[in-house]
Amino acid sequence: MELGLREAKKQETRQLISDHATRLFLEQGFEETTIAQVAAAARVAKKTVTNYFARKEDLVLDHQDEFVATLADAVSSRQPGESALAALRRTFEAAVAAKDPVAGFAGQEFSRMIAESPTLSARLRVLHEQRERALADALADAVGSSRSDIIVRTAAGLLGAVHHILFQRIEELTLAGRPVDEVAETVAAEAAQAFDLLEPSLGNYAVA
Repeated sequence: MELGLREAKKQETRQLISDHATRLFLEQGFEETTIAQVAAAARVAKKTVTNYFARKEDLVLDHQDEFVATLADAVSSRQPGESALAALRRTFEAAVAAKDPVAGFAGQEFSRMIAESPTLSARLRVLHEQRERALADALADAVGSSRSDIIVRTAAGLLGAVHHILFQRIEELTLAGRPVDEVAETVAAEAAQAFDLLEPSLGNYAVA
């Protein structure tokens, strides 16, 4: 019980810091806001902030582990008879229907903050690269091949690129001020076209 309370308190503190940081970043801009200001707003020591968030950008991209794992998890949990492409397509469609922030539905203010910050934009590119590498690992396991296999790496590159493009498309429409329902409807239709392009080459690849 004591451990559970301690963990709950830690999670509460982490969320408090994250909430205050997001508010300040949206008000002042990411680059202009300091860790000291975040600590003061959350009424904690500066060291407490850095204990919970190793990098300043982690305060914004606090779902990055989940983001990096999304494509690999979709492949690893594909259904019997389902290809990697079909599993990724199905899970992306579900994310769009749910308007999942991890898929890019973060709102106009948040998306603008990311786009206007060189630090956050660079970090997001790294996360897309890490997500593709994690996908390659999952595909290698799925087909019983080496991580260095050119087919595995090519498949991961193609599948990762489609998801990266669709993520950018969601951001683009969001920044243009389109209503979220319209963004979801537009991206769902465009995603169908994008995934269709890969069907001839990857439709039967890594079938469970």
